[in-house]
Amino acid sequence: MSESWAEAVRGRLPVDRLPVVALVTYVIALLAWVAIVERWLPMPGGGGGSEMGMSAPGAPEAMALSNGASGIGLYLFMWGVMMVAMMYPSSVPLFRMYYRTLDGTTRTGKAARVAAFMGTYALVWTLVGVVPLAVNAVVPVNAVAGARTDLLLGATLVLVAGYQLSPYKNRCLQYCRTPLGFLMEYHEPGVRGAARMSVRFSVFCVGCCWALFALMVVVGSMNVLWMAVITLVLSVERMVGWGERLARGVGVASGVAGVALIVVTVI
Repeated sequence: MSESWAEAVRGRLPVDRLPVVALVTYVIALLAWVAIVERWLPMPGGGGGSEMGMSAPGAPEAMALSNGASGIGLYLFMWGVMMVAMMYPSSVPLFRMYYRTLDGTTRTGKAARVAAFMGTYALVWTLVGVVPLAVNAVVPVNAVAGARTDLLLGATLVLVAGYQLSPYKNRCLQYCRTPLGFLMEYHEPGVRGAARMSVRFSVFCVGCCWALFALMVVVGSMNVLWMAVITLVLSVERMVGWGERLARGVGVASGVAGVALIVVTVI
């Protein structure tokens, strides 16, 4: 009786046709955005004093470094949530495409592999947070921005321009825009295989977006407005037919704005 009831439900509600992977991804990204906007995340500074400038250039990194291992751990957690919020929406086609390549596998097996793929992707992006911390340990962005904000921003925009217009950006963007070839070429079976594939793909994904995230750190890694703008740019780059033109356009605009800021600052 229960089996016939379940079959009747499946007949009326074609579960296999529902974009479950997309829905789950969007829900996770939405929750991450809510946590960021509502300030539910524990701050690297440890609480109250964080209000003075978590959205200021280099402030979260400086607070993390000044609070030792606990500050660094909280920063990496915060960074990981930010990366999920910003990268998961544009990664929906990748996750869905990976799911569709898993033929001959039970539904539970597919779910485990997709979870491993998505989780590893988030983990790699979380570990990328070590880079802004290392840079800030050598060059304190907060102090430099306080003294020469326009010059620092101008130099970063020139860096963004150079990378956006480079063949390396274009190569990584191609993988992100059309991941099917990658998934077929580097396919590995099992949950561990899914994790290894995700690490490999994440390298290209970081290569595609790192310059934009460098800009985000300079303008303030907890600046929600800049986060939203950069999320929109990298999403359109990866998901829309004219994304490659946008990437080049962002490069040209960044170069013009960066050179203008440097010239005005120096003069």
